[in-house]
Amino acid sequence: MENSKKYLKMLSQKYPTKQAVSSEIINLSAICNLPKGTEHFMSDIHGEYEAFCHILNNCSGVIHEKVDLLFRDTLSSVERREICTLIYYPKEKLEMLHKEHELPEEWYRMMLGNLIEIAKLLSSKYTRSKVRKAMPKEFAYIIDELLHVQKDEDDNQVRYHKVILDTILNINNGDEFIIALANLIKRLAVDHLHIVGDIFDRGPCADMILDLLMEHHSLDIEWGNHDILWMGAACGNKASIANVIRNNLKYNNTRILENGYGISLRNLALFGEKTYKDKEPMDAALKAISVILFKLEEQIIKRHPEYEMNERLLLSKINLEDFTISISNNDNKNKFIYKLSDIDLPTVNPDNPLELTEQENALMDELQAAFIGSTRLQKHIKFLYEKGSMYKIFNSNLLYHGCVPLDKYGNFDRITLDGIVYQGKKYLDYADKMARLAYLDNDNQNALDFMWFLWAGHKSPLCGRVIKTFERSMIKDEKIWHEPTNPYYRFYHDEKTCNMILHEFGLFSPESHIINGHTPVKTIEGESPIRANGKLLVIDGGFSKAYHETTGIAGYTLIFNSHGMRIKAHHPFESVYKALRDNKDIDSESEIVYTANPRILVKDTENGKKIHDEIEDLKTLLESDIVN
Repeated sequence: MENSKKYLKMLSQKYPTKQAVSSEIINLSAICNLPKGTEHFMSDIHGEYEAFCHILNNCSGVIHEKVDLLFRDTLSSVERREICTLIYYPKEKLEMLHKEHELPEEWYRMMLGNLIEIAKLLSSKYTRSKVRKAMPKEFAYIIDELLHVQKDEDDNQVRYHKVILDTILNINNGDEFIIALANLIKRLAVDHLHIVGDIFDRGPCADMILDLLMEHHSLDIEWGNHDILWMGAACGNKASIANVIRNNLKYNNTRILENGYGISLRNLALFGEKTYKDKEPMDAALKAISVILFKLEEQIIKRHPEYEMNERLLLSKINLEDFTISISNNDNKNKFIYKLSDIDLPTVNPDNPLELTEQENALMDELQAAFIGSTRLQKHIKFLYEKGSMYKIFNSNLLYHGCVPLDKYGNFDRITLDGIVYQGKKYLDYADKMARLAYLDNDNQNALDFMWFLWAGHKSPLCGRVIKTFERSMIKDEKIWHEPTNPYYRFYHDEKTCNMILHEFGLFSPESHIINGHTPVKTIEGESPIRANGKLLVIDGGFSKAYHETTGIAGYTLIFNSHGMRIKAHHPFESVYKALRDNKDIDSESEIVYTANPRILVKDTENGKKIHDEIEDLKTLLESDIVN
């Protein structure tokens, strides 16, 4: 009771009179009855900056839909496409148009009028205050006036509107105003962005994507296995560092390391050339870091029997006399002897195969210092920690990148860590805690090792498979390359399993869904991203160009607005240049997951519940004798 009274007194400082309290109750009650804002879900971006930027700009087709809604009957498809391109890339499109010809005043007048109509439509679901906050400061007053022009009997407001536009054009401020309106439209089109993991690797420009995300007005990130790998590397885990370097050498993406983050690979290249003389320089560097990686990973496995990964102790099983290795099959019942495809292993000590040579140690110390000392990388990793987590519950949906590990019977799998048994939500909470501990305490070896386990452990909720880098690098027989996946990926087609997972995380609404990334949907083979009777949605459709042949498309995204939920399948993006020159958008197909009836309002969301609690507190304050 005493605490409640103290809270009400604090609240009364913000609302000192009964009228102030009443006004806020009226305001909040009105907000609760506005339509729910649009959520935009993207996953597995994998460094594909141009495609990501385009889908972020077109809001997975939402802007194109609004333009068609407004102008289908009055403008041609060519004119509508030009409006869309101008919204997606205002600065670049204007520069291109100016080079082609002088833009007449009538073009500016028409385009500004069209953009104002689009901004009006998109702003209708928000309070005027929220729209004002979204406006570029230098144009906020003018845009606010133009968005709220009302026709009156003497057309005073219309004339006022016309004078504003005339003045903008007379002082040659049209380009700046178009850019401001385009940016406002994109911001209003999506209220909140969800990145369901894997910003890094494969594509070359994850650093540019993170720069873009850092400017976004409202987002969350669910860490993916490739994100956690880079996070572990930035924290100083040497096995993670070796994995990052190997991945980027393999995909020929050294630009992000050397140019993006200032991490030099020169000494690695020199060491590789000296040690593996029969290979080309980059192949030699890849071989050098791979051997170092195998040593570092097996050192971690030996330190942590609780990871249950002893079957991955392979380097120490090599017979260095005949260069063969004995490996169990996937069910661990039979052993097979394989001939190594690469027998050049001068740095592997037969008496201690996992020991790094003096040169390898010096090289890894240097690379560790470079990762920890990269200012730009550390800025990006800090952002990932601030905005990210292992999973997210948002508006009754459960978002995670990988899996909730299950056993072969479809029950939550168990793992014992630090003497405690973890499974389900408790396990993901532990993983989140350990990831943050690794960042906050770089000297905590247990937490640092766990960062690598999250990347590579077959019981990791981010990995969910047996990673066979060693076999793919060292053995020609492709039958041994198969990477068994967690039973989760078999059971997640079952509605009962998905409901079990949702209930584990406290979600019991029939409208709750699991939003999942990580495993590319092979649309070309007839796979659907909608699983378990619509309870689970996989939105990894293959942003990465490396996956396009496998998936048949270039990515899935998801839109969740007041009308319901739609999954969007996107075809490959050609280039920004073609988008600018030909007004070419990404071709996308839309599939309805479910339709909301009645329409979802703010009061139905998590934010709405907070507002409801605030209204109840204000009503209590109104009835008290604390305010005048």
